[in-house]
Amino acid sequence: MAQRIEHPGASAYLPDASGAGLDELAVAVQHCRGCNLYEDATQAVFGTGLRHARIMLVGEQPGDVEDRAGAPFVGPAGGVLDDALGEAGLARADVYLTNAVKHFRWRTSPRGKRRIHERPTTGQMVACRPWLEAEFTAVQPSLVVALGATAVSSLFGPSVGLTASRGRELRWHDCPAVATIHPSAVLRVPDSDDRAETYRGLVDDLRSAQTLLET
Repeated sequence: MAQRIEHPGASAYLPDASGAGLDELAVAVQHCRGCNLYEDATQAVFGTGLRHARIMLVGEQPGDVEDRAGAPFVGPAGGVLDDALGEAGLARADVYLTNAVKHFRWRTSPRGKRRIHERPTTGQMVACRPWLEAEFTAVQPSLVVALGATAVSSLFGPSVGLTASRGRELRWHDCPAVATIHPSAVLRVPDSDDRAETYRGLVDDLRSAQTLLET
């Protein structure tokens, strides 16, 4: 019996023409069946932002708000990111924002009233990577910023952790890259003083990324 492939991958769903533009990719991703996440998601959420931005920020996956809206970083974590970018001397309009995985992975809350975020599996990240690579080719950024442990794992492999990689220069497809926390990590800190410190670390990392870009 032939071995069943859990996730066939997104490659078959990318536009045939090499070097497809972002508009073409954004249409094609809605038909992706490269993994099973499309079954429970409202839609695929593709990247947005400056088409040839120098900085490409990569998060984990859409959240509940993003899944419904069809755009990345428009929920509470997006508000944190906007504030942090502003303090780092950047703006959403200056960057390209996307996620490593394009569909929302979730489970129902115990009372059935909310959709609870679940981390994508390694197989789902690998299956979705062709979309991220196609975005990278279309945007051609000078720097990639991985936001959170899942983005770090997706870009650099499961052996690379956020704690060890944070604060040092990495490379992805011969492009300089850095890693920092996901903005949602700020929201999960219960103590206000600790939350402020966590947020400040995010801002400092984004400032360091800007400095690296200018060197």
